[in-house]
Order: sequence, then C-alpha cells, then structure tokens
Amino acid sequence: METVQAIFLALLQGIVEFLPISSSGHLILVPALLGWPYQGLAFDIAVHLGTLTAVIAYFRRDLRAILAAMAGAGGPHARLGWSVIIASVPVAVAGLLFSDMIESSLRSAGAIAAATGGFGLLLWLADRYKRERFSETRLRLAPVLVIGLCQILALIPGTSRSGITMTAGLALGLTRTAASRFSFLLAIPALGMAAGWQLWQFSIGTEPVPWAVLGLATAVSAVTAFSVIAVFLRVIERIGFWAFAVYRVGLAILIVYLLPFDYVMQG
Repeated sequence: METVQAIFLALLQGIVEFLPISSSGHLILVPALLGWPYQGLAFDIAVHLGTLTAVIAYFRRDLRAILAAMAGAGGPHARLGWSVIIASVPVAVAGLLFSDMIESSLRSAGAIAAATGGFGLLLWLADRYKRERFSETRLRLAPVLVIGLCQILALIPGTSRSGITMTAGLALGLTRTAASRFSFLLAIPALGMAAGWQLWQFSIGTEPVPWAVLGLATAVSAVTAFSVIAVFLRVIERIGFWAFAVYRVGLAILIVYLLPFDYVMQG
C-alpha cells in the first residue's frame, strides 16, 4: 500500500467512524472511484485500533468513573457501565452467528446504498420527532435492550453503527448529546470486538505486514477520530442530525449513480 493511500484512507476512517454517515458507504465509493485495490486486513486492524484508542482517550475520565462506580457503591455511572455492557451483547452474539452470511450477501453497492439512504431517513425522522427526556446515565433496561438490538443492524454495511445507535437513542427519548455519548461509549466494546476478530483472522493468514505504514495509519486515524468526537459533541445540540441525513441520502444516490448495483465491496 502506498503511503499517500494509507494516510488518505486513515483520515477518512477517522472522520467517518464516529459520524452517523456510514463508513461502509465511503469505503466502497472512494477506493472504487480512485481505482485503489482493497487495502488489506492489516490496514483495517490498524485503523480500528486507532479509532478505538481515540474513543478511549476521549472518554478516559468517564471510563474511570464508570469502573470505580461499578466496583464500588454503584450510582448513575455504574448504571451507565452496565448499560454499555448489556447493549453490546446482542451485536456480539449476532456477529458470531450471522457475520459470514452478511459478508457473503450484503456487500454489494446496491445493498450498501439502500442501507445508507434508508437509515439516513430514519435518523432524520428520529431527530425531527425527538422527545429529549433524559441523559445516558438514566437509561433503564428496556431502552438499553432496544438500542442493543438496533445495533445488530450495524452489521449490515451502509447502516452506520453510530448512526443506528444515535437514531435509536433519539427515538427512545435521549437528548442529542446523550444519544451521541452513549453511541460513542458503545463503540469501545464494538471496536474492540471487531479488532479482536480481525486480529484472529490475520493470525491465521499470510498477509505481509508493512509495519511503518500501519503505524502511521493507526496514528492518523486516532488523532482524526479524537478531533471528530470532540467537535461533534460540542456542536450537535445546535446543528441537529438533519444535515447528516441529507448527506447520507446524497451519498446513496452517488453510489447508485457511479457504481453497478452488483459491485461488491472487498474486505
């Protein structure tokens, strides 16, 4: 992989991983338009580790408070910690059961465009009719389970893990900021599981390892993702989600217009 390509894709991954705009939609369209081959499993692991590092670094104080509360007297932070764990179980189970089927049947340009646009419209509707009744530390079991079940849909390329969890959070009464924060916290186990699965696949393969390029990609994706999280949480209450929904529909139209329906995303 060329260094310029690695930096560009790491920047892209760092930007789209936590925004509700579908990383799959971008990672099918951009390499296809530029004529780049699949970047390889080692690169995927590197940028996932970078974005995982970013979200842990950003929420380091929250994570310390959550762990201390779960190990001690409980309270709102302990409830939040258990909410993250419980909401992560459904996608872990579904990933083990259905990942091969999804990989083989739902990675076409048509399927990704449909998910990108369709779930973008759902995001707009959830934001348009939001109720904003409580924060992420006041989530009860039923909403947590619903958000966890909705996160299973993120296994479908084009859905956007952050997009679907933010959509579910808004629909269930979380504020914009609370839905975003809970989505970002859910990214920690989700990215950890994804990176762990990819590392296991890599360990049984024979793919060469360009360590210098991968280290650069990890650093670029980490710094970019950290910045994106910080800016997003500062502005989301003011700007809302409508712009992201419009962007997703536009991206879906571009995918349909520029790529054959049966074009399959590699990876």
